[in-house]
Amino acid sequence: MKTFVVNKDGSTEIREVPRPRCGSRQALVKTIACGMCGTDVKLLHHAFKGIPQSVYPIMLGHEGVGEVVEVGSEVTSFRPGDKVLLPFVDPDPELYPGMSSAWGALSEYAIVCDPAAWPQGEAPACAYAQTVLTSDVDPVDAVMIVTFREVLSSIRYFGIKPEDSIVVFGCGPVGLTYIKFLKLCGVKEITAIDIIDEKLESAKKNGAAHVINSQKENAEETVLKLYPQGVDYVLDAIGAPFVVNAAMPLIKDRGTVLCYGVPASEQITIDFSRADYNWRVIYQQMPRKEEEGAAHEQVMEWIRSGQLVLRDFISKPSRSFWTAKSPKKVLSFSNKIY
Repeated sequence: MKTFVVNKDGSTEIREVPRPRCGSRQALVKTIACGMCGTDVKLLHHAFKGIPQSVYPIMLGHEGVGEVVEVGSEVTSFRPGDKVLLPFVDPDPELYPGMSSAWGALSEYAIVCDPAAWPQGEAPACAYAQTVLTSDVDPVDAVMIVTFREVLSSIRYFGIKPEDSIVVFGCGPVGLTYIKFLKLCGVKEITAIDIIDEKLESAKKNGAAHVINSQKENAEETVLKLYPQGVDYVLDAIGAPFVVNAAMPLIKDRGTVLCYGVPASEQITIDFSRADYNWRVIYQQMPRKEEEGAAHEQVMEWIRSGQLVLRDFISKPSRSFWTAKSPKKVLSFSNKIY
């Protein structure tokens, strides 16, 4: 099969490698589409926590959708023809000597694991989010469900309630998804901060009550005029350490700074001189797959009710190469990898 590889020197290539092995508790999946994430950008620049340059070359991609083409003897949850989320290619020193996998979904084939084939709670973590899609969802559009489930499971983990106030830094694909989902969860006091007016307009459409262009006005002054006591939460949807310090004067007593994703720097110095006495900073760098899988039904309910439209997050529908309204991209596979 073909797979997309990032080399040790940062160069990229399409490389021919063996198909992954399909074990008795697994299914082999032929890739239909794969999203490009900010995580992938960090991996391209050797800046992702836990994957040092020494383990490169790596197979890239983690927002995949594919079709089951073969099932192991113990598999009961998947059938040939099923469309499934999150197929991965695991590192295998015999098949891929000298290579590692950063999930590897930018490959022509990948693997899903059947949690029902393991004793209760003993399946690989990924199995609990490798979900079969229903036929009413376009499998190329469905790559967005990966982001959707991660965001919803994080909102649940963070404990954000309808009566809370929140400032969201960044209105890219992830920031807009947070704003949309917070609104769907009943949160009304949502303030969006960005430097691009077009993104802020999208934030309004997705549920932000207030928008601030931080290049045109003082974001701190504007937020504190709206919320003199501060807000309950400030969310970093950029993955930038500066947001933690920018948030310190914005959060109320016992307020919380939420950092989603993996920042390029693994160290941060927090200046809390302008914060209240009591505050928290929570990092959610890798949503747990069991929680992500548990968010699937709510996401699908919103999609089926028309409250959430997958293509609202994709700008140019095309079967070969899709680009989203922000840096997000979706690669569709036919006989080639694009």
